[in-house]
Amino acid sequence: MWKSLLILSLFGLASCKTDILKTSPPNIIFILADDLGWADLPIYGNSFNEAPNITRLAQEGMRFTNAYAACPVCSPTRASIQSGQYPARVGIIDFLPGHWRPYESHVVPQNRTQFLPNEVETLAESLKNVGYRTGYFGKWHLGHTERHFPKNQGYDESVIFQGSPYYNYNQVLQPNQDFPEDKILSEALTDLSLDFIQKHRDTSFMMFLAPYDVHVQLDADSVLIEKYMQKAKAPEYPSNAIYAAMIEHIDLSVGRVMDKLDELGIADNTLVIFFSDNGGLISRFDKVPLIAKSKQHLYEGDSLLYIASSNAPLRSEKGTVYEGGIREPLIIRWPDQISPGSVSESLVTSVDFFPTFLDLADANLSSSQVLDGKSITSSFSEEVVDTSRAIFWHYPVYHHSQPASAVRKGKWKLIHFLNNDQIELYDLKNDVSETTNLAEAETEKAAELKDLLITWRNDVGAELTRPNPDFDEEKRYEWGRHPGHEQLRAGR
Repeated sequence: MWKSLLILSLFGLASCKTDILKTSPPNIIFILADDLGWADLPIYGNSFNEAPNITRLAQEGMRFTNAYAACPVCSPTRASIQSGQYPARVGIIDFLPGHWRPYESHVVPQNRTQFLPNEVETLAESLKNVGYRTGYFGKWHLGHTERHFPKNQGYDESVIFQGSPYYNYNQVLQPNQDFPEDKILSEALTDLSLDFIQKHRDTSFMMFLAPYDVHVQLDADSVLIEKYMQKAKAPEYPSNAIYAAMIEHIDLSVGRVMDKLDELGIADNTLVIFFSDNGGLISRFDKVPLIAKSKQHLYEGDSLLYIASSNAPLRSEKGTVYEGGIREPLIIRWPDQISPGSVSESLVTSVDFFPTFLDLADANLSSSQVLDGKSITSSFSEEVVDTSRAIFWHYPVYHHSQPASAVRKGKWKLIHFLNNDQIELYDLKNDVSETTNLAEAETEKAAELKDLLITWRNDVGAELTRPNPDFDEEKRYEWGRHPGHEQLRAGR
């Protein structure tokens, strides 16, 4: 009898991945870069920037080629990750507080709240319900008052970044810290993250490490900057040395996290996700220098004083619903569960992370909250390309482009500009650069996707632009102070 039991036990140890998920939910580490473009990393083809640890992460895990942020700016995408809802549904459609052109042809919608509402059940709250310890370290940007900080959104431990400097940042960390003044921000945030991992190594945990790199104003370690100043530029890429150094900051953080997991012997049961909150920035929307004052002398008289990066072959940049504004690097490593060096073409959007984590943890929502995404765990073990799936964007504000919504289904992507009712249709399989508008050549497909987009907008309660009674042709491109500033400060 005991021999039969032994055989059954051994068979159980070799059972399928589904059984492993049920009996041993993994730790989850989410590394969320800021403004990092799809084309910025060597693993996605960049030949100037260096990121050996991120490359190693991809070599040991899965690289996604069709992963998207739910919005081309930070706050809405971050809200989509925390809530599992499209930004239009959760009510945060622009960064907090938002962009504003008071004299444009159309008045644009505002965020319904200048914070992630506390009644939204976050992924941290859901995972805490099944025993996870939760931590958040870095940029939050989902509320500027304490009652809307991560500690009141399900995170057991958190230190968030509320300012802009990469040095001397202790007073803009909440709670305030006492790091040495010359320690770069990315290193400090990684220190906090490693302490959390060390503390909870014997329990299930979920942790966000959210560096501020590569957000403007660009600043970095001087030794790293000099390294890239001496490096030959890559053809048809700006090769900004400060930007490259900031990517190396992120890469060093990734390496330290991977090393800590190895040191503690918990790498095999830890899912590591690397993602970015929106597409790469080419230049500031207000056309001012994008380098910190202390480093501007390095590019005095040079166009790189104003240019951070390029998303080529993708079109455009952050603040647009073209591919350069929304397609993101996504790498997921889970040893023994994801084949090393695998590549997935599955369509993924940031609303998918919440249901994926629920799936991994065998957890459920404790509320009736709508989840707009779907679990991508099936993509970990086999190539799943669902050509019937549609994903959506709604960015109804003026930024680097015009107010617009968009939908992608299969190889097709339609953009609907809200201020003039114009549409553009692209075949991304054959035209990833979005150079040829096929709206007039493929009228049936365009009509199908526009109807799909309108139905979705109605479902999520997306607010649209309206004609501006104060429209002034001569002043239309002037930027004004957003009406939401006071609500942001007051936390309402």
